[in-house]
Amino acid sequence: MSQVIENVESVCPECFKGEEINKIPAQIVEEDGKIWIEKKCPEHGSFKSVVFADSKLYKKWEKYGEAGEGPENVKPLPFSETQLYDKHKSQSVLTNVFVTNRCNLRCSYCFANSGAEGFVYEPSLEELEEMMRQVREEKPVPSKAVQITGGEPTIRNDLLDIVEMAVDMGFRHVQVNTNGIKLAESGEYCQELRDAGVNTIYMSFDGLTKESNPWIEQNKKAIENLRKAGLGVVLVPTVIKDMNLDQLGDIINYAKENLDVVRGVNFQPVSFTGRITNITEEDRESGRVDYATMIKQIEKDLDGQIGEEDWYPVPFVYPISKLVETVKGERQVEFTPSPKCGGATYAFVDGDELVPVTDFVGVEGLIELIEKESEKSGPMKKIRTGISLMRKVSDYIDEEKSPEGVDIKGLIVDAIRGGDYNSLGDFHKKSLFLGSMWFQDAWNLNMDRLSRCVIHYATPEGIVPFCTYNGLNVGQKIREKHSIPVDEWEEKTGKEMRDDLWDGSPIS
Repeated sequence: MSQVIENVESVCPECFKGEEINKIPAQIVEEDGKIWIEKKCPEHGSFKSVVFADSKLYKKWEKYGEAGEGPENVKPLPFSETQLYDKHKSQSVLTNVFVTNRCNLRCSYCFANSGAEGFVYEPSLEELEEMMRQVREEKPVPSKAVQITGGEPTIRNDLLDIVEMAVDMGFRHVQVNTNGIKLAESGEYCQELRDAGVNTIYMSFDGLTKESNPWIEQNKKAIENLRKAGLGVVLVPTVIKDMNLDQLGDIINYAKENLDVVRGVNFQPVSFTGRITNITEEDRESGRVDYATMIKQIEKDLDGQIGEEDWYPVPFVYPISKLVETVKGERQVEFTPSPKCGGATYAFVDGDELVPVTDFVGVEGLIELIEKESEKSGPMKKIRTGISLMRKVSDYIDEEKSPEGVDIKGLIVDAIRGGDYNSLGDFHKKSLFLGSMWFQDAWNLNMDRLSRCVIHYATPEGIVPFCTYNGLNVGQKIREKHSIPVDEWEEKTGKEMRDDLWDGSPIS
């Protein structure tokens, strides 16, 4: 027996295969303890895709989710008259800048189809500056975090110049998305990235076995080099059910053992777009992983150390932004994505065990306190809020269960009161961030979720939400419009595209 939870809008995946974006009505339904999206195209019939394999977890996450105030210049479909939704509702919390579609690997699941698009997209420094300027001038709040991505950014000889430009433009957080091959080849390059202003490396890391991760030795060498350079890394597994679902606990344990350099693990359940848009339904179902399945697998792998109850959706922390606004007296970037966009938890190491922050902090009560404090007004509200927090935070902390050597009260108060990158960094360095982001594709796309996207691409055609840039192939169209043919690029540079490919040689 199914029950309709919500009426939404989506697209037809079969129309999409024919390069047509056809908006159709859809429903979020509960059936047999799971949450699904169901939709019907007049031409291609009905479609059904899992959203959450656990309706209880879905309902818990759905309790959190404030609508934000989005910028005016977000363009979900720059080349189309189709209007996917009325107005974008969230800010550019993280801006992606796509600097090249060349790549030194050919990963089977690449949602950008990098290195195989049949053209070369590689904006100049001047063009990249103009793209980044769009989000730095964004209203009501400029974007403060940028990810340099591709393709493989380290293929560009001027990546350090791009990083320095981003820093000069005022981005407080600069991270590079990479497969890690070049970082493994050169420790000196890792140091140069840090010196240029990179805060974090966001590195593909699909498992600890050769079967799940053919480049595991290169990943490990890259981490060794990053450790020497003092540059933190977030491990990013693309989770595919029939490829590496059994690796999740091992990845977390590896991160725990390298906590001095690994800042977190951000799991990304596979999205069927880019290189794997046109696979069979059987292959899609054998690879599909939802949040609930992933979280339950982690709980099993870690013998219950991190449980389903320890995870909360991203907008759970929205009140912290409002409190920082109260304390600092200025607008802050707000975490207002849909609860369906992702979730996270933090864990601390206590001996050989991982202890989730929820074991010794009443996080729901603490967030309620923060929300109340953020609503204070009147004279000296900054001082009154700080004093009140110092006095009341202890009510939500169980010191006896707190891991040895962790001043959780101090970390929480400093992070909130400081409200800046350095104060948050202290919290991150003493804990392991565990997160998840499941990007949408044409089978499970929900327009309401899309309208609240907080990860945007700065492009030559404007600011584009992540799940239209990749999930609806808008990025490929933008890149092609602003590209040059491969043979022209080869003649211009004196190189051949195939020379980009890593030759697989051992890295000493």
